[in-house]
Amino acid sequence: MKKVCFVNSTHKWGGVKTWSLEVGSELMAAGIECHVLARKGPFLDMALDMGFRGLPVRFGIDYNPILIVRMFRYFRVQGIDLVVVNVGKDVRTAGLAARMAGIPVIHRVGLAGDMQDKLDVRLNHALVKPGLLVPCRQIRDGLLRELPFLGPDEIVVAHTVKPPGTDRPNAVNSPPVIVSTSQLNSDKGHAVVLEALAGLKGQGFSIRYEIVGTGREQNFLEALAAKLGLGDSVVWHGFRTDVRSILKRADLFVLASTSEGFPNSLLEAMAEGLVCVSRDVGGVDEIWPASNVPLLAQNANAQEFGAAIASILALPASDLLARKQKQYDEYAAWVGAERAKRAWPEVFAQVASISSGRSCQSRQQ
Repeated sequence: MKKVCFVNSTHKWGGVKTWSLEVGSELMAAGIECHVLARKGPFLDMALDMGFRGLPVRFGIDYNPILIVRMFRYFRVQGIDLVVVNVGKDVRTAGLAARMAGIPVIHRVGLAGDMQDKLDVRLNHALVKPGLLVPCRQIRDGLLRELPFLGPDEIVVAHTVKPPGTDRPNAVNSPPVIVSTSQLNSDKGHAVVLEALAGLKGQGFSIRYEIVGTGREQNFLEALAAKLGLGDSVVWHGFRTDVRSILKRADLFVLASTSEGFPNSLLEAMAEGLVCVSRDVGGVDEIWPASNVPLLAQNANAQEFGAAIASILALPASDLLARKQKQYDEYAAWVGAERAKRAWPEVFAQVASISSGRSCQSRQQ
């Protein structure tokens, strides 16, 4: 494996784009040349600035024959020997082009619901013959449960790993700063957090809540914050490329999503030593520290989130700092254990061999 091409047709910035940049950076550090084919925008710009090679792409309709031929030529001319795709449109363009060129394909699946048991999904999986890469066991188990055409030997689990922050926490804010870093869409649960914080403000807690991200619900959420009396207590950062710097200055992270895989936002918060409150969703329990079980919301309504957040806001500053430092240390230990298992070049080689093996089996049949 000498040249890898990441293909991403999505419009918005999501976790898989961050994952692609971080994994690509590790691959390049190992001497592997990385390419990216994506729409014009911050993702492509950042990739090129980091040393990726690549081009902007207009994806158009599914199964776009002109685009498939162009990608086929690009892969051949550039000597690409592994293609990484994400959503269905990637599979239906770059995946097909790679298979035509005899190149193995990694299909990175971030949510079990991203693949459904439909005829076109079955056909594309049979034609492209990818190996599947997922970031947590919960997604693997969901795929195997919902998609009878998949076998466990087609899926590799490799936890996403975010590097620990450069500095161990050494201070807390007064009042403590609460932060969420998710797209402003209904499934991310910001409304529940706002309701919880409004209740706490009514109980006399001082509230400072910072929200990083953009999305369809932004106007609704800003209006809701004002209605709940939180207008002066909420900071809206919008889209930011320096999320880690905002996390570094905060104390408490809240994840209220109703649907997640292995959330990058939570990993980044843990990496900076923030005390975390989260809904028990997706693969969150695969990273959640045993000492923080009371902060893992089961009912996940405003009352439960409010009680969990209040238990942290009520801590003396010295106790809150100790909690932050413990979170930082536990996460750093987890990262060390994960990195000791295998590096990304090894993971990619394993998944690529699954794709190559499926292709060989098909030719033999």
